[in-house]
Amino acid sequence: MERIAIDMDEVIADAVGKFIKLYNRDFNVPLDLKIDAGNEIYHHVPREVNQKWFEYINEPGFFRDLEVIEDSQRVIKALQEKYDVYIVSAAMEFRNSLVDKYDWMAEHFPFIDWQHIMFCGNKIVNVDIIIDDRIKNFVNFDGRPLLFTSPHNLLITEYERVNTWEEVAGLLL
Repeated sequence: MERIAIDMDEVIADAVGKFIKLYNRDFNVPLDLKIDAGNEIYHHVPREVNQKWFEYINEPGFFRDLEVIEDSQRVIKALQEKYDVYIVSAAMEFRNSLVDKYDWMAEHFPFIDWQHIMFCGNKIVNVDIIIDDRIKNFVNFDGRPLLFTSPHNLLITEYERVNTWEEVAGLLL
């Protein structure tokens, strides 16, 4: 059975949506991510407050109540019928995210057992397919990388791209 590694943030969990919600709450300024697509989220705010993004992401609870990316639950459940599915997240980057991400997975993806969840630093995984929004995770990866669309990667063209979980289903099921 082929193995798939699936990233969490911006692939199954909407971290950008949470950033926007917190930014709008704190600064009462609408944020339009269509401006200058291809940049990181903090490039879309005034320089004097762009470090606020790093404060948000390091707060306990930031990752606990993220919205689920549309159709990800249904498609991943279907993928499990055909593939050995792993959730792989660089949770070590943000100390407070470990428990939040574990609890979030238990709530929203209870059909993925703990042995198929990997919290790591670098995503050095031996899988056949990886679905991720960050191309840094494709470096030295010998399998099939699928780039999941997020505002920061809109200008990247050298990888096979998937925009939605429906597209993932169309390619892999």
